Amino acid sequence: MKRFAKLFDELDSTTRTGEKVAAMAGYLASAPPDDAAWAVHFLSGNRPKRLVPVRRLAAWAMELSGVPSWLFEESYQSVGDLAETIALLLPPPDRSSDLSLSRWIEERLLPLSGQAEDVQREVIVQAWGELGGTERFVWNKLITGGFRVGVARSLVVRAIGRASDVDEATIAHRLMGAWEPTAAAFHALVAAETTDADISRPYPFFLAYPLEVAPTELGPLEQWVTEWKWDGIRAQVIRRAGRTYIWSRGEELVTERFPELAEAGGLLPDGTVIDGEILAWRNDRPLPFAELQRRIGRKKLGPKILGEVPVALVAYDLLELGGEDIRQHPLGDRRMELERLLGAGSRGPFRLSPTVAAEDWEDVRQARRSARAMDAEGVMLKRVDSPYGVGRRRGAWWKWKVDPFSVDAVMVYAQPGHGRRATLHTDYTFAVWSGDELVPFAKAYSGLNDAEIRELDRWIRRNTVEKFGPVRSVRPVQVFELSFEGIRRSSRHRSGVAVRFPRITRWRTDKRAEDADRLETLLGMLEGV
Repeated sequence: MKRFAKLFDELDSTTRTGEKVAAMAGYLASAPPDDAAWAVHFLSGNRPKRLVPVRRLAAWAMELSGVPSWLFEESYQSVGDLAETIALLLPPPDRSSDLSLSRWIEERLLPLSGQAEDVQREVIVQAWGELGGTERFVWNKLITGGFRVGVARSLVVRAIGRASDVDEATIAHRLMGAWEPTAAAFHALVAAETTDADISRPYPFFLAYPLEVAPTELGPLEQWVTEWKWDGIRAQVIRRAGRTYIWSRGEELVTERFPELAEAGGLLPDGTVIDGEILAWRNDRPLPFAELQRRIGRKKLGPKILGEVPVALVAYDLLELGGEDIRQHPLGDRRMELERLLGAGSRGPFRLSPTVAAEDWEDVRQARRSARAMDAEGVMLKRVDSPYGVGRRRGAWWKWKVDPFSVDAVMVYAQPGHGRRATLHTDYTFAVWSGDELVPFAKAYSGLNDAEIRELDRWIRRNTVEKFGPVRSVRPVQVFELSFEGIRRSSRHRSGVAVRFPRITRWRTDKRAEDADRLETLLGMLEGV
């Protein structure tokens, strides 16, 4: 635990990619395999569920520290993070522990699940007495289910590759799917022999960058494949050894969530992997993403929801054919094989993603402008000769999304963020005018730079009207321009609308609150959707 806490400190104290990778590689190269396995598990974004109710942790911490509840609450409001508050208020440890990370997790943390309160208290109090500083903070984050590390998964893959001398593509592939944090799994992860292939394991997804230049600067249009950018769930359908597996980009096995796709997958030849987008689909066109969300949110899929929200896989790439990994073949060749497999005029649950008919870049520009009419988010530009890569890479695949919707809105609520921003108010609620009343319609937490966040945080603290736990109601005078990708009607929201992917575009210090947009403006946007 001491070494892992030291690694956490190193990662938290730098924003330099090279330093983060070097710190992780150094740890993984020297840690015992069982510790390294858990480190990879946590660094990759996984975390245990909350095993002990926070009210118990707070009560035990107040008891041990002698801090009254009012002072604990004030401290929590000031710090903004429960795990850090407890770590700071508890008395120093009276002993030390050299227990390894894996033993802390497997012998102390995981057995807490379902234990009686007195047993949980004994384990937690003992741990607090042995851990101090960052070690205690990390432990608290693990038991509250809130552990996060500020590293991208791609950096974790790079660090493992550097520590093991195994190429990053192989590491990324091995980590896909249900990777278990065990010593045996870590040995397999860094094994020099690279011909392994788990039957159900998907390939790492290849991701596109937002277009950074004018499309005319990309060269002749003939060198590019232009497709619609769909708004669904990115997925791979795998047919191997007589079985079908469907994996989402979030590395979740979702086969049972889409039985019609699983059934259709049974008709694919063995040794086939298709990459595409799962969309709610009816009458030869996609339905809004909100319809797909209705289906995703159901614990059980009955005939009613299956009938109301049918789905299709819009396929745009072929990664494996006849059991052969063909990702390094040119995109043009992979797409021809995909057409042969599905048929150019494919119907049913599997549909070939159509290319955009264009003779020049101006046609592509016009197609992008009409994307919403196709229920698409824009267009994708992919080099005909591009291999299927790993992760996000510039140059081969670009996404050119439609211009977002935009409104000026008034901030009405604010609350602290998470992790390094837990002491700053970084999550904001925005409203527009309906008559003489401000009606909340969106929450956003991205778009401001660090200096603006600090300035706004100081303003929020001076202009708080009411507090509701961590949430502050503020004077409705600050105006911000918000952008969002989509809008739909919603009976769940008081405003009657819900927006997708809202973000702050700029702080409109030049505008007064009464100059902000009205609800009628948002409702008018629905006509063009």
